[in-house]
Amino acid sequence: MSKVAVLGGGSFGTVIANIVAINGFDVRFWMRSEEAVEDVNRRHENGQYLPGYQLNPQVVATSDMRAAVTESEVIFVAVPSVSFRQVVEQVVAHASPDAFLISTTKGIEAGTFMLMSQILSAESPAAKVGVLSGPNLAKEIAAKKLTGTVIASNHEDVRERVREILRSEFFRVYTNDDIFGVELGGSLKNIYAIIAGIADAMGMGHNTNSMLVTRSLTEMARFGRELGADPMTFLGLSGVGDLVVTCSTPLSRNYRIGNALGRGKSIADAVAEVGQIAEGVNTVKLVKEKADQLGVYMPLATGLYRIIYEGESIRSILASLMLSEQALDVEFAASAEKVLTEA
Repeated sequence: MSKVAVLGGGSFGTVIANIVAINGFDVRFWMRSEEAVEDVNRRHENGQYLPGYQLNPQVVATSDMRAAVTESEVIFVAVPSVSFRQVVEQVVAHASPDAFLISTTKGIEAGTFMLMSQILSAESPAAKVGVLSGPNLAKEIAAKKLTGTVIASNHEDVRERVREILRSEFFRVYTNDDIFGVELGGSLKNIYAIIAGIADAMGMGHNTNSMLVTRSLTEMARFGRELGADPMTFLGLSGVGDLVVTCSTPLSRNYRIGNALGRGKSIADAVAEVGQIAEGVNTVKLVKEKADQLGVYMPLATGLYRIIYEGESIRSILASLMLSEQALDVEFAASAEKVLTEA
């Protein structure tokens, strides 16, 4: 079987590497830490992120990028957005020009407002690019809980090859050709997971969570449509599916950040408590600025921005959201004229 590379030693990269290896592929698992590399190769376990989760012997860890990507047919990039471009620059220097480049990172690059697939295309213009996204909590995948994900690409051969590589009895891969919509859904939902965590910490109930999820979905589709995505994409796994999961469980880092904020912690203390990078903290700033630039109405994202970056009261922001939200329910299914009328 051919060789596959997975770049990024976090929990999601770990489960993807293992699924691919179980399917008989030789997997090169690139990790920054030499200690983590030794842990994986000696004990077949990523003790820092998924202790107790046994890895297939065909998962071979390395900190050498050349060794990881040379001759790899498919390369999954599963690193935080802040280091994504730097890692991709190293990939391009050593990878085959025919390799499929697949992002699993849910974030937006500061300064450029580029999604990860756009960075892949910018750094390797001839490469065939894809995005893997969905309600994919790594701990549940590791426990073999039934999970669905989406591979989005403009290239059918990319979509079909990734489906084959990740085939599993418990991990179902669906396809989509709206790469921008799929990726944007995965990035935007992190904002709303923080808000849901805040609401939970403040003692608000299931009714509140349900309202937040549905209004968040409308806000995501409104913003996505303005940027050229198909708003119907947000009704799939990478949109509402991912949104429901991250707004409902403390397994989500962004939800835990929000929960800490709702308990009165500062954003710095909340991030320290969670101990891992939560993309939503950076994403909300970028999205709020872009929404202002484009004139897109996003009261939830704006409210969270004011809480995190301007120190405004959480209760006053939530109260203002109840008063200022538009009245139309299923906005993105209606005509623009009706939206303006109902606003």
